[in-house]
Amino acid sequence: MKFTFTLFLFTLALTLETRSGELKIEGRVAFVEGPAWSSDANVFFTDIENNRIMRRDPSGTVQVYRQPSGRANGLAFDSMGLLHACEGHREGGNRRITRTEKDGRITILTDRYNGRRYNSPNDLVIDSKGRIYFTDPRYGGYDGAQEVEQIDQDGKPIEGVYRIDTDGSVTRIISHEVQRPNGIAVTDDGKHLIVADNHNGPEAGGNRILWRFDLLEDGSINTDSRTKLFDWKAERGPDGIAIGPDGHVYATAGFNFPSTLESANEFKAGVYVISLKGEEISFIPVPEDMITNCTFGGEKGNTLFITAGAKLWSIEIN
Repeated sequence: MKFTFTLFLFTLALTLETRSGELKIEGRVAFVEGPAWSSDANVFFTDIENNRIMRRDPSGTVQVYRQPSGRANGLAFDSMGLLHACEGHREGGNRRITRTEKDGRITILTDRYNGRRYNSPNDLVIDSKGRIYFTDPRYGGYDGAQEVEQIDQDGKPIEGVYRIDTDGSVTRIISHEVQRPNGIAVTDDGKHLIVADNHNGPEAGGNRILWRFDLLEDGSINTDSRTKLFDWKAERGPDGIAIGPDGHVYATAGFNFPSTLESANEFKAGVYVISLKGEEISFIPVPEDMITNCTFGGEKGNTLFITAGAKLWSIEIN
């Protein structure tokens, strides 16, 4: 592992005026994902292509924090300031959830459920009680159904959502209520679980939907409460999501240019601001395709950090 190798990447200011502020480029890597803000004013994000976790310090310097990363994707900090990571399935991926201790040791929180390996842990969120919720979609890298170990009693693959309790026990809380869970968030009051259902691809019937579930006191969900907040129809659906200081859901989605999988006719690349009632409040355009995730941080907690393409972006939300 490499924790000290430093890349001196400069910060560019992109003059793109939005309703919120000026969109800025904060760093460049090969393929960026999973931003997380730390209490010491560092921004952590993943470079999946190069199998590493990066750290941008307050001076603007970007460093390699951990390499290899196990193909880490989503990141999140707990109340103790410890970094948690979803390590995915792609080549070199570990298919597990880990925590990096203060001394750099890696603690495996879970790498199996009921003795079977996960598909490809993608994104996670930690609630106010310290419980970890993570998604486990089936994205690429599979060579036949035999590699899918999470299956139901009928032999159908499960792309689920799981909860890790503070005692280390793991519970699957969503099995088939979401087609392909990706981004995940818990509202500040702990009453709702928000899940991005991102079954992108050319096949018909793939969901590109943002769902809201009622979250119960014990950390489970009321499956009957499933509510559709927003639908990207046949275009590129929601990837990463975050809850803003205004209580709205900030979801990364869309394309500026069509791909072999989706068109770019109606929903352009950017951050869609959706209320918990399903109203589209605002839209923050991003001039980069493959927008993947976002998180809030900054001195006042109103700076939105966005990962898109090969860049880490930031914008202040008024």
